[in-house]
Amino acid sequence: MTTAEKTSQVQQWTNLAQQLRVDSIRSTTAAGSGHPTSSMSAADLMSVLMLSHFHYDFDNPKNPNNDHFILSKGHAAPLLYSMYKAAGAVSDEELLTLRKFGSRLAGHPTPEIPWVDVATGSLGQGLPVGVGIAAVGKYLDKLPYKVWVLLGDSESAEGSNWEAFHLASHYKLNNLIAVLDCNRLGQRGETELGWNTEAYAERGRAFGWNSIVIDGHNYEEIDNAYRQAAATTDRPTFIIAKTMKGKGVSFLENKDGWHGKALDADQEQKAIAELNPQVRSMVFPVQKPANDKPDLEAARKPVELPRYELNSTEATRKAYGDALLALGAANPDVVVMDGEVSNSTYANEFGKAYPDRFFEQYIAEQQMIAFAVGTQVRGKIPFASTFAAFLSRAYDFIRMAAISRANIRLSGSHAGVSIGEDGPSQMALEDLAMMRAVFNSTVLYPSDANQAAHLVAEMANHGGISYIRTTREKTPVIYSPDDTFPIGGSKVVHQSDKDQVAVVAAGITLHEALKAYDQLKAEGINIRVIDAYSVKPIDEETLLTAAEEAGGKIITVEDHWPEGGLGEAVLEAFTQVDAPMPQVVKLAVQSMPSSGKPAELLEEAGISAHAIVQAVKALIK
Repeated sequence: MTTAEKTSQVQQWTNLAQQLRVDSIRSTTAAGSGHPTSSMSAADLMSVLMLSHFHYDFDNPKNPNNDHFILSKGHAAPLLYSMYKAAGAVSDEELLTLRKFGSRLAGHPTPEIPWVDVATGSLGQGLPVGVGIAAVGKYLDKLPYKVWVLLGDSESAEGSNWEAFHLASHYKLNNLIAVLDCNRLGQRGETELGWNTEAYAERGRAFGWNSIVIDGHNYEEIDNAYRQAAATTDRPTFIIAKTMKGKGVSFLENKDGWHGKALDADQEQKAIAELNPQVRSMVFPVQKPANDKPDLEAARKPVELPRYELNSTEATRKAYGDALLALGAANPDVVVMDGEVSNSTYANEFGKAYPDRFFEQYIAEQQMIAFAVGTQVRGKIPFASTFAAFLSRAYDFIRMAAISRANIRLSGSHAGVSIGEDGPSQMALEDLAMMRAVFNSTVLYPSDANQAAHLVAEMANHGGISYIRTTREKTPVIYSPDDTFPIGGSKVVHQSDKDQVAVVAAGITLHEALKAYDQLKAEGINIRVIDAYSVKPIDEETLLTAAEEAGGKIITVEDHWPEGGLGEAVLEAFTQVDAPMPQVVKLAVQSMPSSGKPAELLEEAGISAHAIVQAVKALIK
């Protein structure tokens, strides 16, 4: 490049960066809130990226060759939207609707905007999701796209980032570039490391990354760092850019107390005058990716689910693994990840058969959920599994996945006191409540192997966040392999026109309810037994009918705390309709369990067949 060409290039970078700063100020002033100074610090980094290194077709955001950009520091949304305006994707009029009711330009980005892959704003999530997107590009789609993630220095304290660092290095994701906007100032003052950029670099190197320290306002250093990242072939790259918050405006630059504060109209005019932009509302063309469009549509075959014989015994966790294997054979878009317990969740069966589509996440549950979200960005069908208790560690990632409108499938095994000797630290007793509270979620709790296999297949074709709770112990197979189990349905296992009480159960407690049925029938007491395998959405119609035909008396029984689980799902069903509220008794785990045999623990918790019999007799007196 000649000196004149280089000068021209620097001027273009400068023009775009100043426009990004001005628009970040204008949009937040119009909104009366937002984060202009956090946007201004990264403007030079984004200018060089947009004009010289990013390949993206804004007219076709689903182009498989597009690079991916994730704004992990989601509060810098004004910068992102200003970039969209500079690319010609967003008008100036829309830019000024930032944070206003009805605008798609929310305070933090969401995929309501077609160029946003995932919602950000809860810090420490952008890089873990980027790991999933990059892994698909390198190992499955084998496409040359790059994944760029802009991080804030404050969010480097989040442990989830270091889960991402370790996994990205393990999988040698050279197509992943993390850019740290090290502007020193957080929400309440200086960050932990301030401008100690070398400390960040050493941490990156310790995790096996290619670390590069630059002046984040020196265009040549930025450009060179991006070029080095593109040329790295064996590891991900971590660019630590020393920047100034509020860069370019004297009364904002490196000044504490401006985080999350918009300028008023007078301050806006003074700031823009200082920035002295050479262009206003100019469109800067972004390079499009290569025109070749690989055929990523793989042949699919009918699913041949495993079949279990009636009256045999099998654990639903084993049926989960067997069903994954069947889905993998039928659909090459199915991918599986597990948190280093795959020999217990039985996801290892998929891993043995399809190692190229199985991604071990080790004991990093936050990264596991983020990885699943990243794979579905690329159109895959992810299943992620671990012990149900450990999904609580990743709950914020599940919550944000729902905001991202992500389609991911989760499996939690070893739930409830029925796991036995491992004790309460391993007993998920809050997972049904946790997952029911997620927006647009589906919560499933099968009681036998055939039912579990069918529900796993249902999940593969279902949108949103779906969760299946599986059981450690083997349970009797009570359903035919040819039965169907639609999401939102239930099974009435026993009923008569003389039912005095309806017992609603799921999973392990269904089998306790069936034992109770036999005992009560021998004493001349008829009960209706309902298998509510779909906890959310729950089968309201069957519950209403049961209440009407079984004397207005219902007993729910669950291996779960009483708050938020099956019992409350049943009660909620009656609040949604104009029908009499039945008398409902909730049997659930009321006290902290300890170790013991499953039967002992079920009895101690008051959710055994004996407890159900006693509850029925008390209710009909």
